[in-house]
Amino acid sequence: MNTQETKSNFRWVICAMLFAATTINYLDRQVLSLTFEEFIRPEFHWTDAHYGTITAFFSLCYAFFMLFAGRIIDWLGTRKGYMWAIVVWSAGACAHALCGRLTGVLTGFGSATAMLQATGDAAVLVSTVSMWAFLAARCVLAFGEAGNFPAAIKVTAEYFPKKDRAFATSVFNSGASIGALIAPLTIPPLAKHFGWEWAFVIIGALGFLWAGIWLFLYDGPHRSRFVNRAELEYIESDCTAEAPAEKSGEPAPSKVSLWRCFRYRQTWSLIVGKGLTDGVWWFFLFWTPSYLKAQFDINTSDPMGMMLIFTLYAIVMLSLVGGKLPTWIIRRTGWDPYRSRMRAMLMFAFFPLCVLLAQPLGQYSPWWPVVLIGIGCAAHQSWSANIFSTTGDMFPKSWIATVTGIGGMAGGIGSFFIQKGAGNLFTYADQVQMHFLGYVGKSAGYEIAFICCSVAYLVAWIIMKALVPSYKPITDAE
Repeated sequence: MNTQETKSNFRWVICAMLFAATTINYLDRQVLSLTFEEFIRPEFHWTDAHYGTITAFFSLCYAFFMLFAGRIIDWLGTRKGYMWAIVVWSAGACAHALCGRLTGVLTGFGSATAMLQATGDAAVLVSTVSMWAFLAARCVLAFGEAGNFPAAIKVTAEYFPKKDRAFATSVFNSGASIGALIAPLTIPPLAKHFGWEWAFVIIGALGFLWAGIWLFLYDGPHRSRFVNRAELEYIESDCTAEAPAEKSGEPAPSKVSLWRCFRYRQTWSLIVGKGLTDGVWWFFLFWTPSYLKAQFDINTSDPMGMMLIFTLYAIVMLSLVGGKLPTWIIRRTGWDPYRSRMRAMLMFAFFPLCVLLAQPLGQYSPWWPVVLIGIGCAAHQSWSANIFSTTGDMFPKSWIATVTGIGGMAGGIGSFFIQKGAGNLFTYADQVQMHFLGYVGKSAGYEIAFICCSVAYLVAWIIMKALVPSYKPITDAE
């Protein structure tokens, strides 16, 4: 045996595949928000309430499926589980393109032109039927997308030793930011030149291509023809520490029920932190393109619209350094990880307050709201990177997946109420020409929404701190 065998690096090819899947995941999620205002709303006579309902139920379905996605991936295995996850969400993405034809068949209108010209009760029928059609496609998308993160985390654990997992995770998770940057430069032009249906089909088809490559490339490191002995030894360099408990003669870690988790303040702290803030991120994700159209008459297919959305998510990428702040605080102060993380999250909680200036400064240029919203979203991503780490600080390892699922559910429920509330608020404000702080109509609605989003993090932090004032880990014996 050649003990000096050069180590292969196939694990980084697998990491690149995880990055590509996460990028595709984010692109598929963005197609609706980037085509809604300019292309879909006129054809189906949607109000903001219709759009709010669709985005709200997508958030709720995604959160619900997150509770079970990990167990499904464990059951199928990473090769089949990840493949089926992306096939399902790609099918859901492509299914959006059929919503127009289905609406035409069910309402008796033969074409998009006929639906566009509908008035009165006919227009109401078109908007209602089309909304339910998109809701169905959105639920399929949510079901598949819920498997992305659990599958990617499991693959990372299979192909990387512990010391490399954090970096590998940050690499593939950056696909969300890259997807956000690519989306405004590709989706609106596709919709403008080929039709909004083809934007869903083309972006959705990328997932099927990925699934084919995945089935060809992926197998467990023990069975992979691309992993040599030297790389396998490196991947398993800490396998002794991770050996199953039954082999070491020690009792297996206890599995915890969902209901037991709710007995602890630490769980409720996570519920509050996710429930009050996740919806803010989804609000800006789903509503910023509509805001630019409503306030500045800028379409996402316009060069200005594409650059504004691109700039917003370029600013969000600053959040990549947010996860390092607690480490810096620990080194400087010697505090425990929980206290350091909570201090970092308090700092991040102040940055979204800049969104309070979005409307006042928006009268001078649309760039001001975009930059300020971008700063708020970057703060959210930094907050989000730390809040799940507080779970690892407090709970036994065997509980973390369960508690994380509860937190994800709380975030989805919070997002449901924000999306649904925003859609109804904007529709109502526009209909009655609401007045608020000097703003009229839909502008008044956006001002209310921005205020709620700006203060959400400080409110969440105060409640979290009240529930868990200091570091208090939970043990299996409790």
